[in-house]
Amino acid sequence: MRIIFMGTPDFAVPALVALHAAGHEIACVYSQPPSRSGRGKKLRPSPVHAKAEELGIAVRTPKSLRGEEAQVEFAALGADVAVVAAYGLILPQPVLDAPTHGCLNIHASVLPRWRGAAPIHRAVMAGDQETGVTIMQMEAGLDTGPMLHIVRTPIAAKTTGELTAELAELGAGAMVEVLAGLGGYAPQPQDDEAATYAPKIDKAEARIGWSRPAGEIVRHVAGLAPFPGAWFELGEERVKLLLAEEVAGAGSPGEVLDADFTIACGTGALRPLRLQRAGKPAMDREDFLRGRAVEVGTRLA
Repeated sequence: MRIIFMGTPDFAVPALVALHAAGHEIACVYSQPPSRSGRGKKLRPSPVHAKAEELGIAVRTPKSLRGEEAQVEFAALGADVAVVAAYGLILPQPVLDAPTHGCLNIHASVLPRWRGAAPIHRAVMAGDQETGVTIMQMEAGLDTGPMLHIVRTPIAAKTTGELTAELAELGAGAMVEVLAGLGGYAPQPQDDEAATYAPKIDKAEARIGWSRPAGEIVRHVAGLAPFPGAWFELGEERVKLLLAEEVAGAGSPGEVLDADFTIACGTGALRPLRLQRAGKPAMDREDFLRGRAVEVGTRLA
């Protein structure tokens, strides 16, 4: 098939690679414009942009698709279908209608649960037992379109980072499968009454509230790892908590209970497994404590 691929972050790269490897003609890749990052604040292409150039595929990086000129250029590509994976721009109706088979999206949840910007983070933070990817036909609403195919996977103790990598591969395989038998997939409407929403992670959410139950904080930590990273204050220093386990213990919320760095929560306690000091690499608890002793009775904020 002749495809327009639309994606930006690492999550979308496996799908681009899989579609290319499957022999589809990728007419063009659309991605977010290069952004400045690193010490020199140099313009750097998105992961999808970089991979497309490596594969020899033309790339476009419009700031918007709302203008008539951008829409005419998109339609002129004459695509059979557009494949969308975490692109980051709203697709207006003329863009949705331009390809022969419309636009298909790889959404990182089992719809209609977790429509919106941060479905993986929200599923982990909520304590969902499973998640997955949904291949859906895009329409004007926010992740409201009919579903073509769903692949599920257990969440278990995975962090958002681990789950994102897994779902990226599952989504790539699912999209290749759908395109191989596109006419055989009957679109299934979503149950709007069962829908939940996954708003973008706000920076204020990252601070750990020790008065919450230990199990809830452990999920919160996993859901924000590795980015943006849940954090607390140890004295004057901000420390990211990247992985933790729930353990037995009781005390005032935020109180360090023993030499193993067990921390009391609103209910129960947790023990950090992986932490990161500002400007330092992530490290296991033992290495952290060797470099930053924490006395029993210390209160974390």
